[in-house]
Amino acid sequence: MTKSNTRTVTIFGADGATGEHLVAQSLTRGFQVRGIVHEGAEALESRGGLTWHNADVFSDPLGDIVNGSTAVLSALGVANDVPTLLDPPPLYTEGTARICDAMKEVGVRRLVVISASFVETVNRGPLAFKLTAVPALARVFAQMADMESQLRDTDLDWTAVRPGWLMDGACTDDYVVQPDAIPEDLIRTRHGDLAHLMLTCVEDGSWISATPAIARAEENDDQAIEEIIDEMAP
Repeated sequence: MTKSNTRTVTIFGADGATGEHLVAQSLTRGFQVRGIVHEGAEALESRGGLTWHNADVFSDPLGDIVNGSTAVLSALGVANDVPTLLDPPPLYTEGTARICDAMKEVGVRRLVVISASFVETVNRGPLAFKLTAVPALARVFAQMADMESQLRDTDLDWTAVRPGWLMDGACTDDYVVQPDAIPEDLIRTRHGDLAHLMLTCVEDGSWISATPAIARAEENDDQAIEEIIDEMAP
């Protein structure tokens, strides 16, 4: 493993909704950032502290990409369209497993990934939400559960952060964090807050071998949940 005094984070899925917040917040916190995207890195702007790299987590060698990292963060996720949700690619299982193998190969230990509070319990939100939105993502949640099981079998310093239903929004830093599942009266999590917690776990070494759940009360929660139900209804 390359030795360095520089704090470097490698972020998979760095061009996604949470990944973009991870990149921006990492730079603000003084990290050197390797942004990993599936394709198109050449068109993205590298600047002080930030470089972009292409990698297919299913087929490309990942050892050189993660080598020398202080931590690896995975913001990999599947598209939220019905065909993909019915047959999601194994990003959480095979993709995360290949990242773990690469980390072990080069001696990098700290890993933070995104899971979901619904892996622990689907008993959150109104009945209509539980009957429409949650079943639509059942296969994704099952894959996340398998990913967590795989992580428990590694000797890495891993954290699987479990948000509620993700929404656009900048970091507030006034979210609720508790073990395993979000509070019963909350349902949503901002991408910016999720990124903030993931980086906090890296910086202070918290929640190792654990599944912290994160959510926040938002304005117009009822209206937002109705829109989610309409979007996910068959």
